[in-house]
Amino acid sequence: MSTWTNWVGNQTCAPAEVAAPRSEDELAQLVADATRRGVQVRVAGAGHSFTPVVATDGLLLDLRGLAGIRSIDAERRRVVVGPSTTIGEFGEPLWEQGLSLVNQGDIVAQQIAGAVSTATHGSGLRLGSFSSGVRRMRLATARGEIVEIGEDEPDRLHAAQVAVGMLGAIAELELEVAEAYRLRERIEHWSWADAWEPFEELAREHRHYSFFWMPSEDSAALYGLAQPGVALVDRCHVKIYDEVDASVPDSQEPHRRVGPAHVIYPMVYEPNFHELEYFVPFDRGREALAAMRELMLARLPSSIFPMEVRTVGREEALLSHSYGRDTVVISVSGTPGTEYGPYLRDVDRLLGEFDARVHWGKLHFLTREQLFARYPRADEFIEMRRTLDPGGTFLNAHLAPLFA
Repeated sequence: MSTWTNWVGNQTCAPAEVAAPRSEDELAQLVADATRRGVQVRVAGAGHSFTPVVATDGLLLDLRGLAGIRSIDAERRRVVVGPSTTIGEFGEPLWEQGLSLVNQGDIVAQQIAGAVSTATHGSGLRLGSFSSGVRRMRLATARGEIVEIGEDEPDRLHAAQVAVGMLGAIAELELEVAEAYRLRERIEHWSWADAWEPFEELAREHRHYSFFWMPSEDSAALYGLAQPGVALVDRCHVKIYDEVDASVPDSQEPHRRVGPAHVIYPMVYEPNFHELEYFVPFDRGREALAAMRELMLARLPSSIFPMEVRTVGREEALLSHSYGRDTVVISVSGTPGTEYGPYLRDVDRLLGEFDARVHWGKLHFLTREQLFARYPRADEFIEMRRTLDPGGTFLNAHLAPLFA
């Protein structure tokens, strides 16, 4: 029996079976056979989720044999890919066709199916998550059928765009992308007041405006943000990105880089943290951030990791953190090996007062009651899940209490 572990080591499972299909037909057959035998199925992406969304004692599917870009339509700005294609693998092929991903985050090792399924995102008030760009997908359902869901079925597509692997195993994705664009980076260290007070104005003004707020002397070093001779206690590592045209030359000057979007976005993080990430309505964001700062200052040393602050634009996926509203993203972390659970529970309670939704791939404490209260169309998603997977083949112990 093999053991699966995620990238930060806080989730492990021992599946009874592991399979690595090399074709869509083989994938469908594996799922059909598991359903017939009453074996539950989950898909292992790149392992970048902190939650036990992958965990199973049944069949674990490894889809790395279904990787790669299958077609690019530059005129329609569409790309068709296999589920295990990583974010980093989009950059150069799209750029060569005059295209870019609409947006992306710092980490490029995630597989696209996992990023879509959990509504993984970058930053920007006018920009949605990876899920918002999905225009078509092919799923291997519990019955072993390949179901294609596209724009002609908007309700089904919006359910499938963020499904946390519960509707079936993704066999193919078609994404809408953007015309190629270049970014200019601006990274500076501001006071809390300078970063927080004009937050709404700056979020609207720039393509990306985000920051890390440092509650302690040790905070900056944990994410590699420390600067020699610069004190960052109660200060912010501010990141601003704006598009620039071809007249601005590429540059690798630290904190002032310029270049193709896919070159500027990525950062490398050591897997030394366990992260909780919640989303509050944009119009309550400043209030929530002020409350978080007060909580974190009161809870040291548990909360020495920086608080990361970003925005995401509204989208239509039923289980999206940003369904029907622009959001402020608030991310906090705990140190592996320390007892930070009570602190994260405090964060959960506090942000719950702001109608917070969760990142499905990050630590959270969402209950079924909260699911229905905070996700207006959760019942429609569950109805579709039951239609496509009536026996719960794609559920696990983490997801069943919420979605069975």
